[in-house]
Amino acid sequence: MAERYPPTEPHETGMLDVGDGNQIYWEISGNPDGKPAVVLHGGPGSGASPGMRRYFDPRRYRIVQFDQRCCGRSTPDAAEYSTDLSTNTMAYHIGDIERLREHLGIESWLLFGGSWGSILGLTYAQEHPDRVSQIVMVSVVGGTPREIDWITRQMGRVFPAEWERFIAEVPVDERDGNLAAAYSRLLSHPDPIVRERAARAWCDWEDTHVSTHPGYSPDPRYDDPVFRMRFARLVSYNWAHNSFLPDGQLLARADRLSGIPGVMVNGKLDISGPPDIAWQLAQRWPDAELILIDLAGHGAGEAATVSALIDATNRFADLP
Repeated sequence: MAERYPPTEPHETGMLDVGDGNQIYWEISGNPDGKPAVVLHGGPGSGASPGMRRYFDPRRYRIVQFDQRCCGRSTPDAAEYSTDLSTNTMAYHIGDIERLREHLGIESWLLFGGSWGSILGLTYAQEHPDRVSQIVMVSVVGGTPREIDWITRQMGRVFPAEWERFIAEVPVDERDGNLAAAYSRLLSHPDPIVRERAARAWCDWEDTHVSTHPGYSPDPRYDDPVFRMRFARLVSYNWAHNSFLPDGQLLARADRLSGIPGVMVNGKLDISGPPDIAWQLAQRWPDAELILIDLAGHGAGEAATVSALIDATNRFADLP
């Protein structure tokens, strides 16, 4: 089993003005002359994590990380009630990635991401395939209405008691509709008590449906009310709009990934991002390898998942 690389610190940081009043925080670690790789965090709203750069050999990679719009150290902050989310859409996120690449003078880079980061990365690659050298993704999801309904409603069959608590925050006349949209409205309510109750309930449910693998422990980030609000508001807003993508677009445009080597890693116990999503994409993307991990759930925490991801970045490190 490959182990994650030792912690490293950024040697370069900055803020990039991407328009619409948004400033994107970015940082670079590893070898300044190494192979460029950009890490796309999950959520949306999780923010860049120091642990994510440990999947790369810092001697061989120039590792770029950034906080996506309205989260982490980027401004404005979605945790603030006054922050407008109207420009927090897939098209704007893709534009931000391109602006950052141009700002840093990078011709092409490896894409690395998981969960929401996989939707973002795959959409970016389909829009700008000439700017992508390789792709490594974990817990692949597509952001389709079917997937969002599965997570917010159908998964109640797996966690009935927890789902009852989740839906209890939604007004009775909205419980048969789009639950992500209902929560997004609650999280934009003028009453801060309503917003806080909704944020806590959303994050409690999030912690539930990613908890299928052995040894799972609750995510401590949800203890922070600011992170809780930011995360819940951004996820529910994007899910309410099906990630701002036409239904099935990632699969329909899989041919645009032709010629880009890729590795997709998914846990067999990942019910937040069921393996069939990555499997269907792999059937349409012949340059990709799909690795399914026994006894692994959502995310990159299991030892076998870590090993598969590091093996992939090591394999790609010396490729053009």
